[in-house]
Amino acid sequence: DVVAGFLYAILILVVFHPVVDLIDNFNLTYKYAPLIIITFEMTAVETVEEQLAGLRIARRCVPSEEPAYLLDIDTCTAAQPGSSRFVAVSCSNKSIRVYDRETLHFLREYSGRPGILSGVRFAHACDSVVFSACSEGTVKCWDVRSATRKPVQVFSGYPSNVFISFDVSCSDLIVCAGTEKVEKDTFLVFWDARGITDCASTTKEPLGVYSESHNDDITKICFHPVEPNLVVSGSTDGLVNVFDINKDNEDDALISTCNSDSSVSSLGWSGQDYKQVYCMTHDEGFCWWDMAQLDTEEPITLLHVLDVRESVCTENHGLHYLVGGLYHERAGKLFLIGGTSTGNIHLISCGTDGLSLVGTLCGGHSATVRSFCWSPTDESLLTGGEDAQLLLWKPGAVERSLTKKASLKISSSVQKRVRVHHTSLKSRKK
Repeated sequence: DVVAGFLYAILILVVFHPVVDLIDNFNLTYKYAPLIIITFEMTAVETVEEQLAGLRIARRCVPSEEPAYLLDIDTCTAAQPGSSRFVAVSCSNKSIRVYDRETLHFLREYSGRPGILSGVRFAHACDSVVFSACSEGTVKCWDVRSATRKPVQVFSGYPSNVFISFDVSCSDLIVCAGTEKVEKDTFLVFWDARGITDCASTTKEPLGVYSESHNDDITKICFHPVEPNLVVSGSTDGLVNVFDINKDNEDDALISTCNSDSSVSSLGWSGQDYKQVYCMTHDEGFCWWDMAQLDTEEPITLLHVLDVRESVCTENHGLHYLVGGLYHERAGKLFLIGGTSTGNIHLISCGTDGLSLVGTLCGGHSATVRSFCWSPTDESLLTGGEDAQLLLWKPGAVERSLTKKASLKISSSVQKRVRVHHTSLKSRKK
């Protein structure tokens, strides 16, 4: 008993020595120190990263009789409780396809012929109105609840305009489209979008243009999520320009010019109050800037990665390309979406110290993923690719359909723009 008591005393001193020291420091008496269990709660970022990594296929659409690349996806956000929500997809066969958001059942299709439709956006305040830019020099608008397949509104550009990018302001007041370079001209064209459902089948003329801030194809346009007067544009000239369109002229409207040193493929807003701008390039680079630092002595560049494929460790999966970015408001975190030519989807976390792999979604697509749309409402992800598949991913979901389509890799005339330009156009502002 004496030996056992001695050994127990030693055990108590060894195991609880930190606790004993702590109690001694406070001059407290004790018989023994209780076992202390420390639990760590997951941070909001860790929780979101776990949810993203846990996304699983919930639905997949029935393949179309005319397979096509799914180039862009958007879903309406203004639906009333209990009403249907829609998904619109821009396809390589010059059409817009509309699906039911929950079931992915095909509803209807709109043709852009003879032009090529580029991009797709729903109006923010009307869940049935969808826009797309057209290579024939117009931006077309359809009402998906209407029986007609004709546009309810056409925004007409100038004769030489070939639109390849566009966006709609968060207030639905302004539509802006970007053109290909024709001879020496490249334009951002603006229209008044008010009354789109009240003047069916009419054509609207432009409010005006910006013509001096880019010197090559304008590949991406993105309005600020909450400030309708702010818009960012990216081009194959490598420049990312931020404008305040409330200003009287283009020179005053140009708030900032950032140089990505390569051809811009995607861009967006992020950060608290969406004061940050990021872009991806056609050679898989990534740039991230903080517009809040424009009037300070601090550098505005948060991160610049020349080739994300070389900086993100993906073990045996590889990283072949980037698709775009999503800013998760609840976590206050920016994520990138990338993937492989075999259809795996990589989720990448962004920090000022670099990029890191969060997780990989496998077993869905069988070819390159070209588009996605994130829904913060139910934490779900829509993806579309070169296998003509539209997939809905949800945390922990179990796919109801037991039949999976074999590889649907298809031919397409749509080619990714890969021209890289190093511009001599000087930044006029920081």
